Amino acid sequence: MFPTDDWRIFALGAALFAALTAIFGKLGVVGVNSNLATWIRCLIILGVLALILSYRGEWTGLTSLSSKTWWFLLLSGLATGASWLCYYRALQLGPVSKVAPVDKLSVAFAILLAVIFLGERPDLKTWLGGALILAGSLVLVL
Repeated sequence: MFPTDDWRIFALGAALFAALTAIFGKLGVVGVNSNLATWIRCLIILGVLALILSYRGEWTGLTSLSSKTWWFLLLSGLATGASWLCYYRALQLGPVSKVAPVDKLSVAFAILLAVIFLGERPDLKTWLGGALILAGSLVLVL
């Protein structure tokens, strides 16, 4: 389906779509409960993913997943849900130009958590990048 396996292309796509999520989400939560808006968003994502899995024939292997995989996907799903609920409520209460930078602190948190829980050893560039994201978020919000 996609012509490349370069992670950078997908990471840029994720960033672009996350930015669009902020804009469309801000417009979408006007006059509606943020939790209901998140539920609607989840239904749409579920439908789109079902279509992609069907189109690509990727439904196979579902029953062969290990219990460890299921547990971590469950925890990831719960964390994603909590993130989305908080994000939509924050968009409802605050400006995108302030909510989005705070949300992007997830990058700095991910670097730190990867060190603590995954044993990753980031290089100096990665630490510096995380620090700059932290500093940039603080500058934009304070």
